[in-house]
Amino acid sequence: MKNVDFPEFVWIWNHGQGLTTPKLHVRITRWLAAHWLAGDRELLLMAFRNSGKSTLVGLLSAWLLMRDPDTRILVLAADFALARKMARNVKRIIERHPLTKGLKPKCADQWASGQFTINRPSELRDPSMLAKGIGANVTGSRADVVICDDVEVPNTCDTAPKRADLRERLLEIDYVLVPGGLKLFVGTPHSYYSIYKNEIRPKEEPEGENEKSFLNGFNRLELALLDKQGQSRWPERFPKEKVEAIRKRSGPNKFESQMMLRPVNLADGRLDPDRLRYYDAELVYTEGNDEAVLTLGGKRLLKAACWWDPSYGAPEKGDASVIAAVFTDEDGEYWLHRALYMKHDPDIAGQVAEATQLCRQAAAFLDDLYLPAVTLETNGLGRFLPGLLRRELADAGQPCAVIEAASKQAKDKRIIDAFDAVLADGRLHAHRSVWDTPFIAEMREWRPGCKGRDDGLDAVSGCLLSEPVRLPRRPHRSPDEIRGRQNWRHGSGLFKAQTDFAI
Repeated sequence: MKNVDFPEFVWIWNHGQGLTTPKLHVRITRWLAAHWLAGDRELLLMAFRNSGKSTLVGLLSAWLLMRDPDTRILVLAADFALARKMARNVKRIIERHPLTKGLKPKCADQWASGQFTINRPSELRDPSMLAKGIGANVTGSRADVVICDDVEVPNTCDTAPKRADLRERLLEIDYVLVPGGLKLFVGTPHSYYSIYKNEIRPKEEPEGENEKSFLNGFNRLELALLDKQGQSRWPERFPKEKVEAIRKRSGPNKFESQMMLRPVNLADGRLDPDRLRYYDAELVYTEGNDEAVLTLGGKRLLKAACWWDPSYGAPEKGDASVIAAVFTDEDGEYWLHRALYMKHDPDIAGQVAEATQLCRQAAAFLDDLYLPAVTLETNGLGRFLPGLLRRELADAGQPCAVIEAASKQAKDKRIIDAFDAVLADGRLHAHRSVWDTPFIAEMREWRPGCKGRDDGLDAVSGCLLSEPVRLPRRPHRSPDEIRGRQNWRHGSGLFKAQTDFAI
């Protein structure tokens, strides 16, 4: 009985239930059996929704208990109800499978819904199978096999704090699993920053979730609904017509995530950062023939917009204080060159006030990017900042205008109006430095009407919606230098026209 391999064990079960064993299940069972027998103890099985992966993992649990009744299995799921469902499934298999009927204990208290203990030779403290939600306390438990069945769902991964908490709890498995034990993850991605993702994304690391895969080094089997040729992996159950119906009913993001196993946001987000055009060129300022030119990657820039959405910028608390700069070139392309998330230093607040610290950071930002003006949102804290910022600019000799603006439109509508068209048209570029800020994560997770971080989005939307300022740019070191540096925006400034008539 112990020599029966896993694919045969599954076939016997299916035959007894009047079911066939599709090729997809044969492939999964062979993969699981081969890695188990080879001694591989870190496995990830990713298969599309309704592929039967949880049923097969339940059969795997029964097979392992049949081979060694002293095996202790811990099932973790997003909540206890889902984990208990797995345990109940394994109980039914043990009761009805021809090769496991002798494992059912005689005592009813050994056969509970959330945990059970089979007939086994050893007297062990832990049950044969124990079901727990991912948030439950498993301290003191020991297991030879830990199965993480759909631990990543929207409720455990739709925000950065939840994803961090999920990762922290999953790290506790190492203290439960005995040396040489099996760690098996089963599921589908529910977040762009999924624990199952395999690729490294060097352009954006907003939460430290992209440095490497959380399951780095695991043996992986990924079975999307459609193969590389676009054919269904289970045509008997998912013919072409049904696949298209699922695609239309679920929407593109959910289909990509749950059926094609590509980590994306499940909700249909309005702001897709993958539509941003990445670049790493820097500004180049030149003067010649009494004319100043500002270029970016060889393109001449004609307009600039800068917006500051202020707050006190307390570290790790409250709203962020964000200042952003967007340039426009001759072809009407938008270049998001910087988005600075400013913070004050509480340790020096006694010597330099928080608002003054932020104004000095903003002044340096404006000077570095040759910006002629900044629009400061005066809602809330912003009412007191224009005067402070003008003072700092004057002290530094910077000829930069401070424009006050009060936002009257709802923030959600303002963000949508600013981003929708330029993203859809592919005309918004983002500098590499922007990908190193929380701005990209804000885009991915932003939903109209939902509470979440949007400080960077608010600042950039202000840039995109504001009219470019046509003020002469002058240097700030001295009057001689002010006269020496020209305005870089083509067509602005004063000129003398020659006429053929006298007034």
